[in-house]
Amino acid sequence: MSQTFSKQDFKLIKEVKLGNKPIHRGYAMRTLYVNVGSQEIKDKPVSEDMKQRFIGGKGFGLKLLWDGTKPATKWNDPENEIVIAMGPVCGNTNYPGSGKSLVVSLSPMTGVPIDSNVGGFFGPYLKFGGWDALELQGKAAVETIVFIDSNEGIVQLYESPAGIEQDTHLLAEQLTHAFAVDEKDLQSIAVVSAGRGADHSPMGLLNFSLYDKRRQGIRVKQAGRGGIGTVLRNKKIRAVVGRFGGVSQNLNDAADPAAVQRVGLKLHREIVVNDDKQCKMRKQGTAHLMEVMNDYDLLPTKNHKYGQDPKGPELASWVWEKLFSQNLPDGCWFGCTMACAHAVDHFLLETGPYKGTKVCVDGPEYETAAGVGSNLYVYDPHGILELNFYCDTYGIDTISFGTTTGFLMECWEHGILNLERTDGIDLTWGNWQGAAQILHDMADGKRFGVLAGRGVKFLADYFAKEYGADAQFLKDIALHGKGLEQSEYISKESLAQQGGYYLTNKGPQHDEAWLIFMDMVNNRIPTFENKAEALHYFPMFRTWFGLQGLCKLPWNDVEPADNAKHAEPNKVPEHVDNYRELYEAITGQALSWEGMIRMSEKVYNFQRCFNVRQGGGRRQDDYPPYRAMGPVLEDEYEARAERYDKQMQEKIGVDPAGKSTAEKVKITRQFRFKQYDSLIDAVFKRRGWTQDGCPTPEHLKNIGMDLPEVLAVVEARIAGQA
Repeated sequence: MSQTFSKQDFKLIKEVKLGNKPIHRGYAMRTLYVNVGSQEIKDKPVSEDMKQRFIGGKGFGLKLLWDGTKPATKWNDPENEIVIAMGPVCGNTNYPGSGKSLVVSLSPMTGVPIDSNVGGFFGPYLKFGGWDALELQGKAAVETIVFIDSNEGIVQLYESPAGIEQDTHLLAEQLTHAFAVDEKDLQSIAVVSAGRGADHSPMGLLNFSLYDKRRQGIRVKQAGRGGIGTVLRNKKIRAVVGRFGGVSQNLNDAADPAAVQRVGLKLHREIVVNDDKQCKMRKQGTAHLMEVMNDYDLLPTKNHKYGQDPKGPELASWVWEKLFSQNLPDGCWFGCTMACAHAVDHFLLETGPYKGTKVCVDGPEYETAAGVGSNLYVYDPHGILELNFYCDTYGIDTISFGTTTGFLMECWEHGILNLERTDGIDLTWGNWQGAAQILHDMADGKRFGVLAGRGVKFLADYFAKEYGADAQFLKDIALHGKGLEQSEYISKESLAQQGGYYLTNKGPQHDEAWLIFMDMVNNRIPTFENKAEALHYFPMFRTWFGLQGLCKLPWNDVEPADNAKHAEPNKVPEHVDNYRELYEAITGQALSWEGMIRMSEKVYNFQRCFNVRQGGGRRQDDYPPYRAMGPVLEDEYEARAERYDKQMQEKIGVDPAGKSTAEKVKITRQFRFKQYDSLIDAVFKRRGWTQDGCPTPEHLKNIGMDLPEVLAVVEARIAGQA
C-alpha cells in the first residue's frame, strides 16, 4: 500500500495568484509561464497576430517554444520548454473527441521540435482557468510539483516530499487524493507525470490522468512520442497537477451554442447507429485494426520483416473485446460518445516490482498491440498487456519501445546479441518476459536496460562499433526517421505511406498521413503528382486537429452511411463540414475548406522552418531505412517472391527469370530508392519547398507566415546552399 499524503505534507516553494479569466469564443488570450529554475510565474498576453497565424494548440506550442529557445538550444538545456496547449474548440462537451491537448518540446530523440497529442482532463481543466497554453521552462534545484488551481486562479510550486511514488499508476493516485479538497473533488484533479523509465531513456512519455468515478481510480492517456517525459524529468518536475471543478456545457463561450449542440448531436447519433457496423470503436477501440492489418499484409511482424502471420487471429479484435471491460464510460473527455479509451481491469501482473498485484491496464491501442505484440512475435495477450502496463507506469513510449525491442530481437536472431551482451536477457522472438526485463532494468537504471532505451538509431551505430556487426544491415533494419522510431504499419508496399512516415517534420508517426489503403489497396493515387497532392492535403488536414484540440478518430473511424457516394470518400467530406461548422459556431469566425488547409499550412511550414533553425529540415533527414521501403534479406524477398517477381517484371521492366535472389534484392532496392527520390521531388515541389526541403521565402509570404525571424532562417539556409 502506497503512503498517503495531504496537501499540507508538501513544502510550499512559491505561490502566485494570477486569477482566472473567462474564455471568450474559445480563447483566453493569455498563456501561463512557469520557470521551475528561477521560480518565475507569470501570465503572458496572446496577441491578435499570434492568434491569427498560430490558431492554438500545436501552433501556440511551437510559437512559444521558438520564442523561448535559440538555434543552439539542446533538449536538456534549462531553456528548453515543455508547452501544453489546447485550442479554441478544446474542452467543449458537445462534440465527440474535443478533449485533446498538444504537447511540444525539443526532442531528446531527434533534436528538433516534437509534438504529441493527448487526451485526459488536464488540458481542458487548464483552459477553464483562463489559459490558452502552459510553458514550463528551467531546471528545478529540487524535485518539484507544479499545482495549478483553475478555480482559485492560483499557481503554486511545491517540493516533492520524501516517500512520494515515482511510477505513474501510484504517483497519480497519491497526488489526486492529496490535492483534491475532498472525496467529491477527486474528479476535479488531473496529473501530468512520467515514471522511472523516463529518468534513464530518451523515449520517456507524459501520462495525463483522469479520475474514473465508476472505477474509483486513476486512468491515464499518453503524450507518447519523442521523449517529452524525459524532458520533464530532466527539469526535476515530478508532476504537474491541475484542478478544476464545475465543467459545464458552454465554458468555451461559443458564438452560437445552439449550433455547437446541433452539430454535436448529429455526430452522436451517427456513432450510435453506425459504430457497431463499422469499426466498433466503442467495444474494441483502435484494436479493431489488428485483423485488418494482418489480412492485408500490413501488420508488423518480426521487426517489420513481414506483414502477416498465421498466428495473427490470436491478437484479433474479438480477443481484445472479451478482455476489455464493457459498458463503462471509456471516453477520455466528457461528452465523447465514441468512448474508445478501453481498459482491462483487475489484471494480475506476473513480473517486475508489482508482481502479484492487480491493476487497471489502459489499452492496448492498436499501436501497442502491434508494437509489443506481433512485431516481437508475441501472440500472448497477457504478455502484451503486461508490457503495456509497465511502459505506461514507467513512462516509456510503447511505440518506440516495441520498435526498439523488435530491432534487438532481430539482432539476437543474427547473433549480434547474446546472453553476455544482454546481461542474461533472452531475446528470442516471442519472449515477452525478456522484453519486460528490459523495461524493469531500464526503470532501475541497469546497464542493458539503459542501453536498450537509447533507441534504434544509437543502437545501430553502437553494435557496429562495439561488436563489429555489419553497419549497413543494422542501418537497414533500424526503423527510425530523424531518431524517432517508426510506428506500427508496414510501409514497404506503399510508396505514399513511406512519404507519410518520413516526409514529416517530426519523424515517422502515423498522425500525418495514413495512405496505405488509398495507395496500395485501392490504387487511388497512382502518379507521383497524385501522391504529392495526398501528402499535401492529409498532413495539413490532420494538423488542423492539433490546432483546435480535437481527436482525429471521430473524423474517419466512424463514417456517414453514404460516405462512399462522395468523389473523395477518404476525406469523409460530411465530417469535414461538421468540423468547419463547429469551428464557426465556437469562434464566430467564418471558415472554408480552403481556410482550414491554409491555417494548417502556416503552422506546418513554421515547424519545418523551426527544424531548419535547429540544424535539421534537410532532404537527407527525410529518407527511410530500407526495411521501411522493401525486402532487406533474401528470405524476406523469398517469402513474397511471387509478388516481388511480378513487380520486377511489370514495374521495373526486368525479367527475374534466371536471376539469383541476391540479384533480385539488389535490383528491387535500387528501383525503390529511385522511386522514393522521385516522390520527394514531387512532394517538396507541391509543398513550396526547395529540393533540399526548405520552405521558400515566396511560399512563406504566400501563406502568411512571413515573419521576419522566420524569413531570416530560410534565407540563410538557401544562401548557404547556393
